[in-house]
Amino acid sequence: MATSLGAVHGLIHAAGVSPSQASPQTILKVDLYGTALVLEAFGKVVAEGGSGVVIASQSGHRLPPLTLEENKALATTPVDQLLNLQMLQLDQIKDTLHAYQLSKRGNALRVMFEAGRWGDRGARVNTISPGIIITPLAKDELSGPRGAGYRRMIDGCPAKRAGTPDEVANVAALLMGPEGGFITGSDILMDGGVTASYWFGSLAPL
Repeated sequence: MATSLGAVHGLIHAAGVSPSQASPQTILKVDLYGTALVLEAFGKVVAEGGSGVVIASQSGHRLPPLTLEENKALATTPVDQLLNLQMLQLDQIKDTLHAYQLSKRGNALRVMFEAGRWGDRGARVNTISPGIIITPLAKDELSGPRGAGYRRMIDGCPAKRAGTPDEVANVAALLMGPEGGFITGSDILMDGGVTASYWFGSLAPL
């Protein structure tokens, strides 16, 4: 994040916890509520010409479709009331993966909503939804209880490999730079084709 005279010109938000790291309550609080809070706060101080990127996850694209009302609620509910939504109560959450998927879908919806507010200040904001990127966290996941599922995604996707941090950084640079000046309120899915194969190919649920 770079600042000048108190105004924010650039923001990349990547904070979050995975389904293997925390309880559903913590995932919703950190990944969903925390991101909404950051978007709202920085949307009030972002400078004209500024841009922001939220790093979400491919996992949000594997959540079954929500209703229009649920989409609107996740996108527009005031931040201090967000975790009070009925759909986010523990009796509605199946497990930590469900909480994570809802959070990441919520990140993309929240960015769509905030794009209008940021636009009023002459700024842009977008989401990147990466697949498996070889980071220390991914290496932990590959050796953990979800490792077999991770390897199946890598081996079964069209790209036949995991991604790299540099590839995510290249997309972020496009979105934040002048070449991405017509892109705002968008979600860029970059997962090597995992989601495509999940819905329509060899990675469909067994």
